[in-house]
Amino acid sequence: MTALRPERDSAAPYGEDTVYGAAGAYGGASGPEQEWYDPQGYARDWYGEETASSYAEPQSSPSYEPSHEPSYDEPSPRMPSHGEPSYGEPSYGEAWQEEAYSQPNEPAASPPPMPPIDEETVALRVPDSESMRAARAAAPAHADAAPAVGGRAARRKAAKRHGRHSGADGPVREQSAAESGATPLSRMEARRAARAQKPGAAVMASRAIGEVFITTGVLMLLFVTYQLWWTNIRAEAQAGSAASSLQNDWASGKRKPGAFEPGQGFALLHIPKLDVVVPIAEGIDKKRVLDRGMVGHYAEDDLKTAMPEEKAGNFGLAGHRNTHGEPFRYINRLQPGDPIVVETQDQYFVYKMASILPVTAPGNTAVLDAIPKGSGFTTAGRYITLTTCTPEFTSKYRMIVWGKMVEERPRSKGKPDALVS
Repeated sequence: MTALRPERDSAAPYGEDTVYGAAGAYGGASGPEQEWYDPQGYARDWYGEETASSYAEPQSSPSYEPSHEPSYDEPSPRMPSHGEPSYGEPSYGEAWQEEAYSQPNEPAASPPPMPPIDEETVALRVPDSESMRAARAAAPAHADAAPAVGGRAARRKAAKRHGRHSGADGPVREQSAAESGATPLSRMEARRAARAQKPGAAVMASRAIGEVFITTGVLMLLFVTYQLWWTNIRAEAQAGSAASSLQNDWASGKRKPGAFEPGQGFALLHIPKLDVVVPIAEGIDKKRVLDRGMVGHYAEDDLKTAMPEEKAGNFGLAGHRNTHGEPFRYINRLQPGDPIVVETQDQYFVYKMASILPVTAPGNTAVLDAIPKGSGFTTAGRYITLTTCTPEFTSKYRMIVWGKMVEERPRSKGKPDALVS
């Protein structure tokens, strides 16, 4: 192994008693070939060859004479460099060398250990002393503060985060990924994480279907509310206005018995048991008659029925069972003998309920014949037929109720007993 070559000093020639020329300094006997300077002033080079020495000057400077022979294991003293001014005081290298030679019985002090490298700054720092470490250990740590890792700058930031800028009862600030020690995501990883958080196609489809169902349910609820509540309110108001107008016309003499136009009211139907009083209009048009809360008279050519004042015939009426005033909703509760009264401008026609057909097809028009089929009547007479839909809230089938006239009373004689009681 090649050793490091020491620097030479023209002011201090080395003799036989120097460190490098001492006998046995390197484990072998000293000889003239091992000396760098001989007594005659000739300098020998590194390999022992004799050359003319420019360093052979009168030894005016005092030479270092160590009181002991340093061994190979001891650190070599630092030699002064050429050209350094002294200004009357020994330089750093000379002072180090003098200190090493002045303390032969004590080993040279090792350099202080380097402090850990600060991640935030590489400036020079004074290493922590024993007193500083003891003071830090005795100081109470913050309850929520994490142990400070790093140098002074890191500890200063940790102190700011955990108590200097927030009160004891103040809100705890959320730490970022860098402050909490987590590795920050790259831009690519952040985009992938954002895409992973976005809902997939199946989730979007299920949400869309759910929104459609919710919207449909709301619309259905609104429709049901309109059909079951609002149509009744509006139809009852229209039917009540038509009945009042009809009675006023009767009282003033404006109306006369005879033919009536489609949609025109001409009578009032009373069902005392059901507390029903509703106008009777000509025709069974849905918009002009039935949906306005009135009862329609079958007056079309194919379904034309007789009028109450005729001496024989079947007076056929139709009405809603549900919605739009629902005048015939509870006609299934009628019992044989219950009165049904038709009031016109001049007379009262009183019928007694005779029979009921709970369910029949909508096309069974035979129930409106002069002698209706299924009613139990066998001979011609003066009958009334009430038709409505069944079951409730549907129009799949029809319900039929029949009655037979038992009294005809002029209005001038007052109301019949069925309306008085």
